[in-house]
This record gives sequence, C-alpha cells and structure tokens, in this order.
Amino acid sequence: MIPLGRRVTVKVPATTANLGPGFDTLGLALSLYDEIEATVREAPGATVTVEGVGAQEVPTDASNLVVRAAAHAFAAVGQPMPGLDLVARNRIPHGRGMGSSGAAIVAGIMTAKGLLEGIVDFDADLLLRLATELEGHPDNVAPALFGGLTIAWMTPEGPRHKKLIVHRGVSPLVGVPTASTMSTALARSLQPQSVPHEDAIFNVSRSALLIAALIQSPELLLQATEDKLHQSYRASAMPETDALIRMLREHDMAAVVSGAGPSILVLGSDPAQRLTAADLIARHATTPWECLLLAVDFRGATVVPHSQDAAA
Repeated sequence: MIPLGRRVTVKVPATTANLGPGFDTLGLALSLYDEIEATVREAPGATVTVEGVGAQEVPTDASNLVVRAAAHAFAAVGQPMPGLDLVARNRIPHGRGMGSSGAAIVAGIMTAKGLLEGIVDFDADLLLRLATELEGHPDNVAPALFGGLTIAWMTPEGPRHKKLIVHRGVSPLVGVPTASTMSTALARSLQPQSVPHEDAIFNVSRSALLIAALIQSPELLLQATEDKLHQSYRASAMPETDALIRMLREHDMAAVVSGAGPSILVLGSDPAQRLTAADLIARHATTPWECLLLAVDFRGATVVPHSQDAAA
C-alpha cells in the first residue's frame, strides 16, 4: 500500500528520432525537459494541473497521457493505482517532432516506478517494454528513458536498446516552426509500403556511418545524415522544412527532419557551426522559427522521491 502523501518528481528529456537515415531505430536525448510532480491522495482517480506548453489544450483528467501511462504501468505489475494529484510543467513543444508524446508516456511510467519504489522493481527491459506498448515503436522512448544516443530494435521477446555516448563535439540545434505542427500518423501515411533495393542499401550504409560520426568522427555528419527512406516522401506536407533543410545542407550543415517533423535537427560538428545554422534559418525562413541550442542529455529520465535527495 502506497502511503498517502508520497510524492515524487519526474524529469524527462525531449528526443529527436531517425536522425536522417536511422528510421524507427536511432534516437537522441536532448537537454529540454518536461517535469511531473505526483502526490498520492486519498480520493481515487487523478487530477492534472498543466503549466507551460499545452496548458490550454492538454486534458487534466484520467484521459491525460501521463495518467494513462501511469495506469498502464501499475496494471502491468499487478498493483492498484492510488489517487493522484499531478502537476505537469511542460517545456517540450507538441506536434513538432521532439518526442512530446514519448516524454509523456515515459513520465507516467517513471511516476509509477517512483511511487512503487520498495514495492516493485522496474528494470530497464520492463520500462522500455511498457513505454513501447503505448508509443508503438521504441525510437523516441528509448532515449527518453536512458539518455544519450540509442539504437532500438524489436525482438520476439520485446523491444531492446543499446545506449552510446555521443562525441563531445556534436552540438545539436533544433529549429522549431512556431505556427505549424505535424501529426506522426499523417507523416507515416505519406510513406510507401516498399522502397527500391538500392535505397535500402543506401540507408543501411548511412546509418552505420552515422553511428561512427556521432560517437567518434563528427566531421562525417553531413554525409552520414543522408536519407532515402522517409524524408523525401514527407516533404510535400512540410514544404518550408524541406526547403530549409536543402538550404542548410548546401551550406554543409548536417540538417535533417526531427522525428516526424516539422522541426529541423542540425547536428553541428562543433558549437560554432550551429550558430551559423541558426543565422541561416533566421535569414531564409519565410515564417517564424525558434532555434533551440541544446546539449545531448546523457542521463535520461529521472525520478526523485521528495523524502530523499538521491535520484532513483
């Protein structure tokens, strides 16, 4: 039985998936965070107070994605979910390809993990399985959970991941259009069911090269981020994103669609390069864009019980 008043704070990073050629496989955690503060109450059910991004649109009852994810985790380990008061402090943009739904799912699962500390043990495989069951694919939830650069794949026993440490010279920038969004479902609907054999081989080679570029040789990032599997098929749905990416790559910037878009990820090979990228976006964009100069998050999601200082 979880005691009344038990309180935890969960912090989850934004993520960017695909990274060009690594479709549905590669993901990167970024230093922009959503936070959830959860307190066990006597009354059943859950109430959410939302601050920041989505404060006017995000559900504040049991239909909230964080609450649904927490309930999924409690049910999966055979524990009743207590009544909860949650405060969500959202900073990750919604519908922009920065893993906001994955972050919400991970936040709910980590809330359950923190509240059940000492009662149920959640290992890494269980956390990833629960998150993937809700998200549908592991490429965003893996870096959100574990941080760094992650390779995620599916096995008959469930999703698996490998975390890698990114070269210290890699400097991410995310260009976020302030007035447009993209549905992941819509983005996926624009892709064909099959692709030419040579395009598949092309992406296999670039995905392998991208791992080397990110962990060892950032000077190879421009070539390593080439893609023929998904970005060109989605380009018609986000024409300014496509135009800006083409422009940035003509200026030797490793620019790709962030997740399903419409945001742009630029993987600078040093901090100065992303300043140049931000200036290029500002000069060439025809609608308002915000450039976020971020670091790679190496820690992933954390949960801190308020009764102690150490993160779980």
